[in-house]
Amino acid sequence: MSRAAQVDHLVIAAASLDEGVAWCEAKLGITPANGGRHPLMGTHNRLLNIASPGFPQAYLEIIAIEPGVAPTRTGDLRRWFDLDDAQLQARLEANGPTLIHFVARVPNAEAAIRSLAALRIDRGRVLEASRDTPAGRLSWQITVRDDGQRLYYGALPTLIEWGPVHPADSLPASPLQLRELSLQHPRADALAAAIDAVGLPQVGVASGPPRLLATFDTPRGRVTLDSAGA
Repeated sequence: MSRAAQVDHLVIAAASLDEGVAWCEAKLGITPANGGRHPLMGTHNRLLNIASPGFPQAYLEIIAIEPGVAPTRTGDLRRWFDLDDAQLQARLEANGPTLIHFVARVPNAEAAIRSLAALRIDRGRVLEASRDTPAGRLSWQITVRDDGQRLYYGALPTLIEWGPVHPADSLPASPLQLRELSLQHPRADALAAAIDAVGLPQVGVASGPPRLLATFDTPRGRVTLDSAGA
């Protein structure tokens, strides 16, 4: 498949969106921009531009379950990013917002799924989603498993294929830049093969306890977020 995959965005999960915003202000020193609602999943978010020369159009997403809103994705189908997982919810309640996952932008989501299926990895079905913004309608295709699992403790990216409008294009400029994203997992060889199948050369993979490490250049200096197996 095409080798044009890019890191699209990092996912920060929070027990509530207000907690996520407060975390961002305290940890990164900036208030995130408005995001939107995802009726399909019953979630809502705030966004922050973290683009850099190595990670063009990258952004950070702070996401939480929207209180009192049932997802239109019904039955036994779970929300994306393991947000229905009881252990993850307990960790967010106890320890606050944390980096849990990342999403890779691909030119053809169906082709990327087939590349992972050849490695016997079920990345999920391709779902259609959209929302209206002041800059135009955002439309995208995204891979979500029926059980909502991220896989590899979040180190195997969800895949997204955007329509003509990308959310980073209308985000305010930010003093933050994503400098490096690296992954660790006990099954590093298998994870590296999957990352290679997607075509994501910007991301390094090493053996070790499961975690994502995202390093930023900020006005306060270098800051690293660590998922620590979330």
